Amino acid sequence: MANIHVVLLLSPLLAFTFCCLTFAADPASLQDFCVAGFACLLIAVKLNGFACKNPAWVQANDFSFSGLHNPGNTGNPFGSAVTPVTVAQIPGLNTLGISMVRIDYAPWGVVSPHYHPRATEILTVIEGSLEVGFITSNPDNRLISKILQKGDVYVFPIGLVHFQRNIGHMNAVAISGLSSQNPGVSTIANVVFGSKPDISTDILAKAFQVDKNIVQQIQWRF
Repeated sequence: MANIHVVLLLSPLLAFTFCCLTFAADPASLQDFCVAGFACLLIAVKLNGFACKNPAWVQANDFSFSGLHNPGNTGNPFGSAVTPVTVAQIPGLNTLGISMVRIDYAPWGVVSPHYHPRATEILTVIEGSLEVGFITSNPDNRLISKILQKGDVYVFPIGLVHFQRNIGHMNAVAISGLSSQNPGVSTIANVVFGSKPDISTDILAKAFQVDKNIVQQIQWRF
């Protein structure tokens, strides 16, 4: 009977403890490192991450990337360029749950609305001025935005749609850290209007409350 009373007393505490536990990163590594082998990066069917190569074959280059000081090519319709440093560029990131990108912006260039399905992003402005923001989920869909200057930092929570825009007349640069070795990116316009095969124009016309011809014109651009 005494044991039953102890369980009853502890149950609320245990429930509170487990409810308050959160996990916001890739699974923790069970060893010093798990460098992804080059052959593993090319295999279409993957584990949750990549298989490790023999630790005896690991070299310093497995943990290194060069060239992040080089500007990306912003000569595209968006006026922006993203240089990733994920597990695809540094095999030693495998299982470590972190990555980064360099983002270059031409004057008034944008990184269009998108989200990362597997990562929170923390962005630091290196040069220039950026307008940044993210949108909360339904039903509020609240825009939380700010103008950032050189040295400012902003966080985009995992899974929320966000964007950046250079509001200056000079090029801008930012560095972002992401809480996954492979954060992924889903650009809203590409996902909605560039799916393969196309989403039905009837569905999109109703969703955006526009004529089907307008939907078709946008789809042709993707």
